[in-house]
Amino acid sequence: MQNKALLAVCAVVLCSACGAPSLRYKYQVNKLAAQGNFAQAADYVKDKAKSSYGARDEILYDLDRGALLHDAQNASESDLLLAAAQQHITDSYTKSVSASASRLVVNDLTTPYYAANYETALTFFYRAMNFLQQNDVMSAGVEARKAVFFLDHLRGDKTHGYNDDPFVQYMASVIFESTGELSDARIARTNALKAYEKRGWSKPDFAVPTDWQNYGEVIVVHYVGQVPLKKSQTVQVAWHKLMSMADSPVEGQAIAPEVQNAVRAGLTGSAVTIAYPVVEPQPYLITGSYLAVNGQRFKMQKMTDVAELMHQDLREKLPGIWFRLATRAVLKRVAAVQARHAVDGSSKEGKKWGSAGWMAEMAVSLLSAATEKADTRQWFTLPAEIYMTRAFVAPGTQNITLQLTDKNGAVLGQHTFENVAVPKGGRVFLHHRTAY
Repeated sequence: MQNKALLAVCAVVLCSACGAPSLRYKYQVNKLAAQGNFAQAADYVKDKAKSSYGARDEILYDLDRGALLHDAQNASESDLLLAAAQQHITDSYTKSVSASASRLVVNDLTTPYYAANYETALTFFYRAMNFLQQNDVMSAGVEARKAVFFLDHLRGDKTHGYNDDPFVQYMASVIFESTGELSDARIARTNALKAYEKRGWSKPDFAVPTDWQNYGEVIVVHYVGQVPLKKSQTVQVAWHKLMSMADSPVEGQAIAPEVQNAVRAGLTGSAVTIAYPVVEPQPYLITGSYLAVNGQRFKMQKMTDVAELMHQDLREKLPGIWFRLATRAVLKRVAAVQARHAVDGSSKEGKKWGSAGWMAEMAVSLLSAATEKADTRQWFTLPAEIYMTRAFVAPGTQNITLQLTDKNGAVLGQHTFENVAVPKGGRVFLHHRTAY
């Protein structure tokens, strides 16, 4: 039994070494994005796929590269990746129950990446925009329907926290209008406005002329900045603090009494090394914009704060993260003691400092501490904020300029969509990303 326990310890330690896309890697991708080299950033992600993304992170690879290709205006290739990500997300939910148990004794990084709910909702939006870029309104409508279906079920499952997405609902309503599904558009718009009110965000207020049929509508989406990055924070915590952490709920699940007892069996007064995720904001100069068409100016309105959604998601998950940290620390401590007994063969011999058993215990303890890593996985190529406007202009071929502004409203640059065919009584969808 002792040898089996030692083998189990080794397995735990080895699995704990599993990694995730590093902070250095994320910095390099973000640097390319900040320079506007989105295609090059997407190629870099592809080149580093094997070293930065493991088999458990297929979703992340598809999401990270898919968003960069979308920003590079490569709609078709972007959609292939985002479609694969959606399939991985669906598959991962069916495995989440069995995989969750292993995180208590191994490491959060040993399980597949489970996309956050806000990330899942945004996959529908990104795919819809890819289809709209290719003038495939009906396929965009399919993504809009999938989005509202997902969000309807989320509202039914959760009564607080992130249980709806005002921006995704609003975009779904616009797409339903384009496909002629006016009843669905009205429902999605109502849900969007309710969600904006619940979050305390400003509701979108776009002026629509009464004779809109005589104009062409230009909908421009501006992706601003870079979402904060998750990084690992390593600290030493006393056992008595771990015991209080272990009383936190595991994301709504009950805590088994035997696990609570294991935590309380820790050595009061001793300390253990733990690692947990924290967020690092990414600075950016361009914080807004406005649209200029033939002397007219249209206000770009903030539609969503992705950075805030990411913070909220982490806050919701922290109780479960702390609980697993506490439980894992205790189990690793118990495993280290078992390693000593397995080597020495008796508790009496194991009490001698410098014995092989004590060395085994020390080795397992040090290695466990060294390989304890926080789960810093995220869809990190997302923007921090998303702005949008609906501009009604004269139909025909137009040059449409996006004026890029800083926090004081000063214009720092511009991007021009050239020779845009604006249909009378119809819509055209455009998007642009600034990450600096």
